Amino acid sequence: MLKTPATNGIIERDETPMEKEIARLHRVDFEFSDIFYFCRKGFEAIVEDEVTQRFSSEELVSWNLLTRTNVNFHYISLRLSVVWGIGVIVRYCFLLPLRFTLAAIGITSMIVGTTMVGQLPNSSVKNYLSEVVHLTCSRILVRALSGTIHYHNKENKPQKGGICVANHTSPIDAIILTNDGCYAMVGQVHGGLMGVIQRAAVKACPHVWFERSEMKDRLLVTKRLREHVADKSKLPILIFPEGTCINNTSVMMFKKGSFEIGGTIYPVAIKYDPQFGDAFWNSSKYNIVSYLLRIMTSWAIVCNVWYMPPMVRKEGEDAVQFANRVRSAIARQGGLTELPWDGGLKRAKVKDTFKEEQQKNYSKMLVRNGSVGSLSTGTESD
Repeated sequence: MLKTPATNGIIERDETPMEKEIARLHRVDFEFSDIFYFCRKGFEAIVEDEVTQRFSSEELVSWNLLTRTNVNFHYISLRLSVVWGIGVIVRYCFLLPLRFTLAAIGITSMIVGTTMVGQLPNSSVKNYLSEVVHLTCSRILVRALSGTIHYHNKENKPQKGGICVANHTSPIDAIILTNDGCYAMVGQVHGGLMGVIQRAAVKACPHVWFERSEMKDRLLVTKRLREHVADKSKLPILIFPEGTCINNTSVMMFKKGSFEIGGTIYPVAIKYDPQFGDAFWNSSKYNIVSYLLRIMTSWAIVCNVWYMPPMVRKEGEDAVQFANRVRSAIARQGGLTELPWDGGLKRAKVKDTFKEEQQKNYSKMLVRNGSVGSLSTGTESD
């Protein structure tokens, strides 16, 4: 009987807390051997840290006959190579032209439809037509990806005036959710094809696009969100609080801004099946066109979507605690690993505050054990 290993990483980590690990080394307050713990943790991070690997495609246990595969499955046998070659012909010569045609129809319809609807004055008719355009085009685009989506617990679907928050793997997350209902989206401004779609969509629906690096944009987003939530007749807001795409294995830190504005939070967990295609978008490696080509030459996009019971902020709970509680619920439901790290590490260096936190923890341990007092006494006697 084969057993699945506890980890797919290069090294096996010891998750023992710092205090217990150092306590194994000695029974006194402070020794130079304490540095061994920090050295080992440093070597582990250099060999394989738990953050940067979340920004690259997850490795598969077995080969799915796609070009992107596990590094251990470059070549297995001639028979399997022939099957892979037949698969390439099917995916590129038959599926890709059909999918490309559907995608072109869906994207063109989205741009033209939202632009035309955007010319109408604000009214219930405009809102209705906007929803029709978004739903129709999203369903065409899902079919262009050979999407097979399983929606669970539909009784918990986000309601108007609420805020829908979900884990983020790909730009198609928005299409996957809009396939089952309309949302007013909040997200980062993009260029290229994605930017064209964003500028067209915002004419027909009150989406909010912003530049993350601009403080005035962030303040404007907060104001717009408060106004939107206050109006219970408006579409639910869709936000991906991680702020970046993660590779379908984990949920990283949720930005607290989405949880400060009040209102009801509707958590949604999205989990893709990597055996049929890699939905993760590595935006630092592929532009949107290259990414779409990759997923349209996959076998299919198969995923599960879980609508979870609405959550509200508890009395005495701050925005960070509320965000962490929602993140934990999504991670449990989707079978994802929960990580406390900021997804912004995808493009930025580790903040000094993270390093200082480890120093503070070690200092507190020494103070609790009385080693600081011992050291000061020894100094005075000298």
